[in-house]
Amino acid sequence: MRAAVLRQGQMVVADVAEPEPGPGEVLVATRACGICGSDLHVAQHAQHDADSPEGLFGLDFSRDVVMGHEFAAEILDHGPGTTRRFPAGTRVCSVPWTQHVGRRENIGYSHVLPGGYGERMVLSEELLLPVPNGLSAHHAALTEPMAVGVHAVAMARLTPDDVALVIGCGPVGLAVIAALRLAGVRPIVAADYSPARRRLAEELGADAVIDPAERSPYSSWQELAAVTAGGEQVPVNPLSGERELRPGVFFECVGIPGVLDQMMAGARHGCRVVVVGVCMQADTIRPMLGITRELSLQFVLAYSVEEFTRTLRHIAEGELPVAPLISAAVDIADVPQAFAALAQPAGHCKVLVEPGGPTGVFA
Repeated sequence: MRAAVLRQGQMVVADVAEPEPGPGEVLVATRACGICGSDLHVAQHAQHDADSPEGLFGLDFSRDVVMGHEFAAEILDHGPGTTRRFPAGTRVCSVPWTQHVGRRENIGYSHVLPGGYGERMVLSEELLLPVPNGLSAHHAALTEPMAVGVHAVAMARLTPDDVALVIGCGPVGLAVIAALRLAGVRPIVAADYSPARRRLAEELGADAVIDPAERSPYSSWQELAAVTAGGEQVPVNPLSGERELRPGVFFECVGIPGVLDQMMAGARHGCRVVVVGVCMQADTIRPMLGITRELSLQFVLAYSVEEFTRTLRHIAEGELPVAPLISAAVDIADVPQAFAALAQPAGHCKVLVEPGGPTGVFA
């Protein structure tokens, strides 16, 4: 079958072996698969050799990998021992992992099973979720990245008094903004250098959208945090003589070195910082910033099966908007060009791989 393969640090299109469903597995055809920023980072690290001897995500970069973990698919066939509770032709989503031959495999980061950048995959039958409400494959494929935002917001343990700041409005930051709005959090401050991404942040629910080249997002956050949920000024503390701000919850959604330290420097006393962006390089922070401000750091990863299931339902019911995030769909043949284009993503948000889809989009 055709697939886009990470091979020796380069994305190439190649013919790879057809996957065969084992016990409890189903064979599916990929209908849409999002290109994730983590995939771009993995490819970049493969080109420059990962520091870890076992590689990132346990990958050996001398071996081929068919990435792609944000997918919607259609059932083609059933392996042995399946219940066949969903017949062939059913559109499905799934969390991107499975137990294969007694071992967990992370779909999209596996040398054994192909991910969604190939024409076909095998998935665990017990983890399948039928796509509801006639939802398109393009929209259903965004369940995975949106679930990341839902999980990050859940892990923040927000209170009605919190004021949120989202740094970085790529797909991860936009998912966090949408999840914050779904949770009823107001106000939401968002910051990004890209005008296109700032427009998307506003469309998905941010109340104040900042260009960091023109204005400090931390100053903007302070202005909003100085106003109570009822619209009155927060009173001045008579002991300190300073205005005590509403609690701050900052979401780091960039994933490059230096951003976390900048956020700690911009935070006020008692802020919580939720790290959602995946930084795969060594980074440096100044602990004294956290100590003097009594900051809390919360690192988050992925989502639970329940959160994934709930996210699909929210998308199908129109409660999590995903259509604005999709900027292009491409055939497998154009995945290498898409990776190159997304290295400078100012004009794109979420690019979907659609086997048999349009070609030449990035020509």
